[in-house]
Amino acid sequence: MRWAYHRFCLSFRDVEDLLAERGIIVPYETIRQWCEKFGLDYARRLKRREGRLGDQWYLDEVFIRINGQQRYLWRAVDQDGDVTDILVQPHRDQRAAERFFRKLLRGQGAEPLQIITDKLRSYSAAMRSIFSNVSHRVERYANNRVEASHQPTRQRERQMRQFKSARHAQRFLFLHDAVRNLFRVGRHLLRSSNYRLLRSRSFAVWREVTAA
Repeated sequence: MRWAYHRFCLSFRDVEDLLAERGIIVPYETIRQWCEKFGLDYARRLKRREGRLGDQWYLDEVFIRINGQQRYLWRAVDQDGDVTDILVQPHRDQRAAERFFRKLLRGQGAEPLQIITDKLRSYSAAMRSIFSNVSHRVERYANNRVEASHQPTRQRERQMRQFKSARHAQRFLFLHDAVRNLFRVGRHLLRSSNYRLLRSRSFAVWREVTAA
């Protein structure tokens, strides 16, 4: 049931009630401790199984409020809408963009064919120093794909009444996006039988990763 907390916009108390309906009595604080203890390890295992994603990266940054201070959540998705990586940082200047680029490069192991961003100058400056041979698109609406991927984060931010720290946001959203990638199988593009098959495979992967 822990997967549901990261898959849907639920609270720990919601998960406690879902477990209670199945006859499993666990206090919500225990569920929180489970997520804190095992969540990051689950996310890393899912990312290793995921391997390299698409060769087109859509990048965007959105501000989040943490303890009254403004921070920036940098996110990259590929051409299929799967989240490639995220990074919470205090700035959105060239140095911050370069740091995120290097993180993406380490995680994917190879340069993309194309990077799509908005017109923030930090991206262009960082591209010249790190991805000088990679095509860079900045047309209006070109990165709508990644902007739409911020919506679940906004829902979570409201549900949790803001994140408690930058570390908390990084850990939580890293796992949240990994689980989202796992269960995001393009339902609108598939026949119901194929969708159910892929969903079953996603559950099998989750059980293997968590040894549930």
